[in-house]
Amino acid sequence: MKDNLQLACDITGRAEETMIKILIAEDEEPIANLIRMNLRRAGYACTWAPDGEQAADLMDQEKFDLVLLDVMLPGINGYELMEYARTLEMPVIFLTALGSTENKVKGLKMGADDYLTKPFEIVELLARVEAVLRRYHKTETMMEVFDVVIDTASRSVTRNGEQIPLTMKEFDLLLLLARNRNIALYRETIYESVWGGEYMGQSRTVDLHIQRLKKKLNWNKYIAAVYKVA
Repeated sequence: MKDNLQLACDITGRAEETMIKILIAEDEEPIANLIRMNLRRAGYACTWAPDGEQAADLMDQEKFDLVLLDVMLPGINGYELMEYARTLEMPVIFLTALGSTENKVKGLKMGADDYLTKPFEIVELLARVEAVLRRYHKTETMMEVFDVVIDTASRSVTRNGEQIPLTMKEFDLLLLLARNRNIALYRETIYESVWGGEYMGQSRTVDLHIQRLKKKLNWNKYIAAVYKVA
């Protein structure tokens, strides 16, 4: 049997159905993996396309909340994809090594919502992603969940104005659960989203952090394990 962890124990489903969906169109796999790992930790569902044609196909198949778009893609380039994304009303952030003012102006005039030059810091990317999603009303900086308030900008959690001290991983875990209320999440989904690695099936890291989070928030009645036959 597999056991899932969810914020409320009476409704089950797949996490990806409610998570914010981001398409990463990037031909350099190490960069794409780094971006994907950190976005998953922040609670986003990510899909990778290594070239322009695959990115266009994916945009046809699925509605993404945001597209991270490299300009110098093989096949269909980023500027061409930019025009296509706008017809589908998908927000776009350009990620590129072309850092001249001329290239930035070109990208922004074409309708890009932001333009980030490589190399960039992950914290800056996350902040820009959050800002664009907020502009399109796809995310919240303040989330009230049961009896606590989660501030995603300052990464703080309070109850009745009193701050609840959480570790970085505990906050990431709480944010993932809060963004997927009433959705059952498999251990591997939680582990890959928060810790960024492949779940090997033996680690009790998720269980330990869930226990600590429940204790700190006094949420024994809100977070429950749900057992399902694999």
